[in-house]
Amino acid sequence: GCILDGKLYPFGEIARTDNCFRCSCSQDAMRCCSLFHTPTGYDKKSCKVIFNKKSCDYDVVQKSDPSKECFVYSRV
Repeated sequence: GCILDGKLYPFGEIARTDNCFRCSCSQDAMRCCSLFHTPTGYDKKSCKVIFNKKSCDYDVVQKSDPSKECFVYSRV
């Protein structure tokens, strides 16, 4: 298998790791790509970015009231 962040994964496709990556584990290497997209276009004065490990994505919420989401117009 392959070891990522101290955890052993079996050979083959890994749909989702503990740190929100999709990986392919082979005898030669382990290749991973992220399952999340970083928000870049949002109101940076009024909002902040929080990583949501449950959904494997970033939430953009109001600084004054984190229970309210902010509009995001671009992600990378």
